[in-house]
Amino acid sequence: MQIRSDDGQTRDAEIAVLAKALSHPARIRILRMLQAAPGCIGGEIVEAIGLAQSTVSEHLRILKAAGVISGEIDGPRICYALTPAALAPLTDLISGLTPSPAGACCLPAAKDIA
Repeated sequence: MQIRSDDGQTRDAEIAVLAKALSHPARIRILRMLQAAPGCIGGEIVEAIGLAQSTVSEHLRILKAAGVISGEIDGPRICYALTPAALAPLTDLISGLTPSPAGACCLPAAKDIA
């Protein structure tokens, strides 16, 4: 699923979809596997991940819906591969998270609270 980045809220929604898709350890293992062996067949992923076929299929569906992976039908099999560009919004967010300059704080001074 790709959401157009017309404004900040839309961009935030896109990042949230990506983060949610990456929020399970099995999905991270699937991504690592696809990184190491592009073009994996669904059955190979099931075997390597060690979960039930239906569970792996659901994880693949979630990753595919978020646009993180693609799946190409090859006869009775589906070949999966990473879609690295899909993670760009999340990468941009994380790389932009830097500490505030010293002394910068959004809390009011104690004298201003009273």
